[in-house]
Amino acid sequence: MKRFLLLVSIALPLAAQTAPAPREAPPMPETITVNGKGRVTLTPDRFTFTAGVQSSAPTVEEAVNENNTKMSAVVAALKRAGATDQEVRTANFTIFPQQVYEQGKSPRVVGYQANNTVIVAKRDVAAASKLLQVALNAGVNETSGLNFEVSDPARGRDQGLRAAFDDARSQAALLAQAASRSLGRAMTISTASSETPPPPRPVYAMAGAAKAEAVSQVPVESGSREITFYVTVVFEMR
Repeated sequence: MKRFLLLVSIALPLAAQTAPAPREAPPMPETITVNGKGRVTLTPDRFTFTAGVQSSAPTVEEAVNENNTKMSAVVAALKRAGATDQEVRTANFTIFPQQVYEQGKSPRVVGYQANNTVIVAKRDVAAASKLLQVALNAGVNETSGLNFEVSDPARGRDQGLRAAFDDARSQAALLAQAASRSLGRAMTISTASSETPPPPRPVYAMAGAAKAEAVSQVPVESGSREITFYVTVVFEMR
């Protein structure tokens, strides 16, 4: 028994001497964070506009029936001109009483106004002028909000992100050089994008205006759209 205890007491110090020492954590790399920006200009390939018919009559039934007849003619004309069922969508339908206000008396209803509005959207910017002209000649007396859009902004994504990253790397390299350092690898990258749309082009038609002659084709220009891509990059400093 005494010999066993002696062996154990000798073995314990030896085990303690062979245990590995704890490793020190590697130092955190020094970094620099910069923001980069890249712009891409794209040509619109889609347009939208609203086209409405406003009708007034002494009764609700007369106002709605008149409005239905006129809007049906408008939709039929748009489809004959090339718009499909998916490209013409009803956006709003309202009926309002037309009232007369006299001092000291309650408002008096003298008629009703019916409004029906559709949105026309098509991926063919060359057809915008023609469809506007067709809608106006078919009976539309309220139009607004002509917009030209890029249906797939991803078209310029690769170019825009590369430009944004190159901008960030250029800034980081300049700052590193100013600090007598060199630029290392990109450690983290985050992205964002935003589109700068032009203001909607108003195309107004006077409600209830008499048509002395057919409306000529409306001159429109689609212009271009700018999409800006942003990156935030953390670079290693050496």
